[in-house]
Amino acid sequence: MLASMNLVRNLAPMRHIAILLSLLIFTAACADKPGATTSPRLYALDCGAIEVDDMALFSRDGAFDGQRYSLVVPCFLIMHPSGMLLWDTGYDEAMAVLPDGVSGGGFHSRVDVRLSDQLAQLGLSPGDIDYVALSHHHPDHAGNAGLFLQSTLILSAAEHGYMFSSEARASTQMYETYAGLKNANLALFDGARDVFGDGTVIIKSAPGHTPGSTVLLLKLENAGSLLFTGDLYTHEAGRRAQAIPDFTMDADALRQSIIEFEELAAAENARVVIQHEPADFAALPAFPDYLD
Repeated sequence: MLASMNLVRNLAPMRHIAILLSLLIFTAACADKPGATTSPRLYALDCGAIEVDDMALFSRDGAFDGQRYSLVVPCFLIMHPSGMLLWDTGYDEAMAVLPDGVSGGGFHSRVDVRLSDQLAQLGLSPGDIDYVALSHHHPDHAGNAGLFLQSTLILSAAEHGYMFSSEARASTQMYETYAGLKNANLALFDGARDVFGDGTVIIKSAPGHTPGSTVLLLKLENAGSLLFTGDLYTHEAGRRAQAIPDFTMDADALRQSIIEFEELAAAENARVVIQHEPADFAALPAFPDYLD
């Protein structure tokens, strides 16, 4: 009996040490989990690609006539201490089963890896994403929106109004891409939306490409400010030329949005990320690494 009591006494400190070690391991593991962060971090996800036979449509003045170009289709996941935001959702991941992608009108689109599989690499499912924000409603930005019907959808009021208008519904194939969002939890805004209320993630109206197009300002602790274009610009040459594409819905509004965007970029000393520009995407940490 005494020997047993001595054994218990001897084991007790060891149990305390084991419990402490377990707590330390658990704490370290939690610290590595996405979302368990003390400051925002950015993940750049591959959500498709587009090969363009002729970039003529991307400038009304003929600047890009006859040029071929490869565009990327990214999604951006922002981990914040107060939640997770997905900025744009890329092409429908169902395209991943089509080895040759989809072609039409001189555009060749494909998806090489599913968005949901990339989230799974981070230990996440679509249900873990608190907020989804669309720069606009086109299929290369809203294609996977249907995966996130349980998330709060952040949209400019103007874009939402157009998306469910009779005009938009007439474009059946495009409308079907996001039709499920009609009954989503909505956070609509005019002007700007501070997503987490601390100035680190701000969505700003930038109409013209579509009636309610938006851009995203992200402020990171170490990397500084980044400004994401949506489709305000499509590629670097388009920014240099401040091009107005043929498919612009309101050219005057787009010109004004470009002026305001460049003023914001200068005021914030922001790194501009042209979302479809391959060089800008390649310059970000390769998934699953992140920028903070």
